[in-house]
Amino acid sequence: MQERLQKIIARAGIASRRHAELLILSGQVKVNGRVVKELGTKADAAKDRIEAAGKVVEANLGRRVYILLNKPPEVVSAMADPEGRKTLRNFLRGLPERVYPVGNLEYAASGLVFLTNDGDLAAQMLKHWAQLEQVYHVKIKGMLTLPDLERLGKEIGVRMQTVRQPDASRGQPANFWYEVRMRDSKKEEMRRVLVKENHPVEKLKRIGLGPLSVEGIPRGRYRLIEQREAEKLGKVEGEKKKEKEFNTEEEKRRRRGRREERKTPV
Repeated sequence: MQERLQKIIARAGIASRRHAELLILSGQVKVNGRVVKELGTKADAAKDRIEAAGKVVEANLGRRVYILLNKPPEVVSAMADPEGRKTLRNFLRGLPERVYPVGNLEYAASGLVFLTNDGDLAAQMLKHWAQLEQVYHVKIKGMLTLPDLERLGKEIGVRMQTVRQPDASRGQPANFWYEVRMRDSKKEEMRRVLVKENHPVEKLKRIGLGPLSVEGIPRGRYRLIEQREAEKLGKVEGEKKKEKEFNTEEEKRRRRGRREERKTPV
């Protein structure tokens, strides 16, 4: 069956669909020995020899894999790094399937990273990534009061609350941890506002991504999850978006109806 090259490459687990498009545009994809640079090009994975970034795309896709990894800090959220730093691959020993991370978790941060070889789900997630709720534990310099949390939460556009301090048993901690629920686009705004308030962010740990949690996964370890659990990542925000669009259209229809009623003579 003929399909777009970026979809075939993503489904094979070589790269995300967005990265596959970049590989095509940069001339790193071949079909039957011919370099392809057009994004609309189609091929048949069962009949054509497809190469991407020097790797042959296998027609036999094997099982789809969905992984939650608890990334340590100072690890690159990728499968390879030109600077030779540690990557996610260092923590996936013994896994035969090729997987790649969806979204990014910055180098200094720790916590939940989702990896898969399901290109369709990855594309759906990335399409709505900016709206996917993420939960972080954030360590800042100093301490915020309850009024501070409410005020700053409204200013940044996030929900903030205190959490049990990891080092509370050893006495009063100088710098406090807080739980922050946000969209990815709010992260830099949070940093900017906290710096302005003289409470810069010292540590960042992602503990939740959509309906999934890092709870129970030791740092540097991973666990496999079922497809039905992983697919919630691609559906939750899509359904919310559809509902929002429906409500917007419904409100427009009501307004039009009210305008027509006002125009109708009694």
